[in-house]
Amino acid sequence: MDPVIDKVKLAALATQRYSWEQGTLAQAFLEQGDRDVVIAMAREAAYRQTDDGRAASMRGQHAVTDPCANGEALIFAWEQTGDEYFRNAYEKLLHWATVTAPRNEEGIVYHMDYAPEIWVDSFYMLPPFLARAGKFGEAMRQIRGYWNILFRHEKKLLAHMWDDGEKRFLREDVWGVGNGWAMAGMTRVLRMLPEGYEAEKAELIEKINILLEGALRLQLENGLFYDVPDRPDTFVEVNFAQMVAYTVYRGVKGGWVSPELLPRAEIIRSTARSKVNAYGLVEGVCGAPSFDKPGTAPEGQAFFLLMEAARRDME
Repeated sequence: MDPVIDKVKLAALATQRYSWEQGTLAQAFLEQGDRDVVIAMAREAAYRQTDDGRAASMRGQHAVTDPCANGEALIFAWEQTGDEYFRNAYEKLLHWATVTAPRNEEGIVYHMDYAPEIWVDSFYMLPPFLARAGKFGEAMRQIRGYWNILFRHEKKLLAHMWDDGEKRFLREDVWGVGNGWAMAGMTRVLRMLPEGYEAEKAELIEKINILLEGALRLQLENGLFYDVPDRPDTFVEVNFAQMVAYTVYRGVKGGWVSPELLPRAEIIRSTARSKVNAYGLVEGVCGAPSFDKPGTAPEGQAFFLLMEAARRDME
């Protein structure tokens, strides 16, 4: 048992959470092997499901893809328990994701329900759920759509937000955590692709490594990054680094990331562990609820746990 991980888990469960935070933490507990916690979190996500199928939704939330982060936990809970409550919730969420959610003419799902916006966050929220549901082609279609719109060739990183109506960037900054969502989301999809999807696996491997290259050339000596990695005028931030470490560990273990990157991940892990305070909160991550300054956040707790699970599986 690792007392630091135990403290981070307890603090994570004490946090207030929106839909993507509930789903991301459920994924973290899933990779940590905490079966009963995942099922309990899935039940709450199903309990707070809206009529249109969005799981774990709080009042006034307009997110389109964020609720889909709960899909993996819902499927796991159904498989583990056989309870139709979870199956019904999963099927409603899948119908939302594949049929009724707002999307552009190419079928690429928007991030919010009130505007035709593409956000880099969606890489993590939607495609892994689609892959877990067996919709591998659709997962790849969404990834390609997000990539083609947001990828900045000169930086080898992804921009944050695109207005698909006005065909312009709402935020062209290559936000660190946003690129973390993308590389970690594609990593999750890659690990779920079955035999027969070799071309898709190769495509994801290429994309993940492009982002790692773009990020790691901007890494600071302590393993961390600026909130916008190529902008030293932004604050130094912890969670993107955790996302990078998670991706490196999973990639090296899976054989699609060079082992030469392991020392980079180890520096990140050491620094991230030093940021855990007496209450188990990971300090210095892009802070909830506004994510415009360093603080603490459920997603920061989640990616500490995901990073640690990936590191454990290296042994």
